[in-house]
Amino acid sequence: MRLLPYVLLLYIIAYLDRNNLATAALQMPHDLGFNDRVIGFGAGIFALGYVILEIPGTLIVERWSARRWITRIMISWGLVTMGMALVRTPHQFYTVRFLLGLAEAGFFPGIIVYLTHWFIYEDRAKAVAGFMAAIPFAYAIGSPISGLLLGVHWGGLRGWQWLFILEGLPALFFGVITWFYLTDWPHQAKWLPADEREWVINKLESEKRAKKSVRAYTVWQALRHRDVLILTSLHFVQNGSAYALAFWLPTMLKRLSGLSDVKVTLLVALPNLLGFVAMQVNGWHSDRTAERRWHTAIPLWVAAAALLVLSKADWGTIPSLFLFSIAAAGLLAFLPSFWAMPSAFLCDSAAAMATGTINCVAAGLGGFLGPALVGYQAARTHSFRSGFAVLVVALLIAGVLPLTLRVRGHVVSPSAGQ
Repeated sequence: MRLLPYVLLLYIIAYLDRNNLATAALQMPHDLGFNDRVIGFGAGIFALGYVILEIPGTLIVERWSARRWITRIMISWGLVTMGMALVRTPHQFYTVRFLLGLAEAGFFPGIIVYLTHWFIYEDRAKAVAGFMAAIPFAYAIGSPISGLLLGVHWGGLRGWQWLFILEGLPALFFGVITWFYLTDWPHQAKWLPADEREWVINKLESEKRAKKSVRAYTVWQALRHRDVLILTSLHFVQNGSAYALAFWLPTMLKRLSGLSDVKVTLLVALPNLLGFVAMQVNGWHSDRTAERRWHTAIPLWVAAAALLVLSKADWGTIPSLFLFSIAAAGLLAFLPSFWAMPSAFLCDSAAAMATGTINCVAAGLGGFLGPALVGYQAARTHSFRSGFAVLVVALLIAGVLPLTLRVRGHVVSPSAGQ
């Protein structure tokens, strides 16, 4: 109750600032003369900046301080987000999006590593699901708010400009709050009663000893580990597909329905509400059964099936919204069981480095290629269907990868190290 609601709130703010371009794209291209290819490339180039500081940022959280590093991240990304209101040319647009990636790098994997400081393996998928509920919440809450902000015209600035300015402010405010609120480690938690603090510390230390009694990996051994390479490939495909769908969904619905910007942003909330439910149920069931691989594979195949149907024809607004919702639910349900796996067989800096690497490749290459590929195909064919077909093939193949992992459940019990 102390930590999860707060990091959930921080990730909602992060996702608003990372993805409010999807809503701004309903207005920006007309004002600035940008086509789908420019918008798609700008959406993707965020990920290239993200790559540069991703792995160092994750190690900083593990070895130095989550509280201080997350404070730095939030203040810098808030300032850069507000700077998006000033762009006028494609090159300025690409530059600011690249800087936003640099500013936010390390936030997500840093929080994933931070949660391992507080939650044992058996509770980790639920904890990750609680934290990552921010993704559907950010879209469900943020999309309608962003849609309303598009109608604001003050001081000679257009709605999309006010969207970036006003949604950058919460990151600045909560960046300062984070410095005083977060606690890096359980032994520093003066807000916990002494007996509860000792219980948490002992549980986590017991789990750490159990894993080291089986095999202790160095940082570089972890990066070459077979399962780390598979997890990296797997998340690359999932993240690229999720980014493509999330970024282009408002534009696709707008073109299908012809509705106003505000109504389109309200429709965008529906797939994310279903995704929230799917994420929580899959995370809970994965922890209950101590099973990770099938809980990771099946959601990808569900998303592939929905996108396959979407790629076959133009279905109209309501059927398309239903299929988008199924795809979003699959891509979001994947996350809790997936992110519980690296810490099943790695400890400390090795786990931090692996987490950073997995997310670096996924957010960098996947986050760039997904939106850019769909934007390129849409500009070339004047339809999103061909882009979906590529995602279907990638997701079907990716769904097989979890089944090849050696991580099944809790590979060692905490008692094994005692």
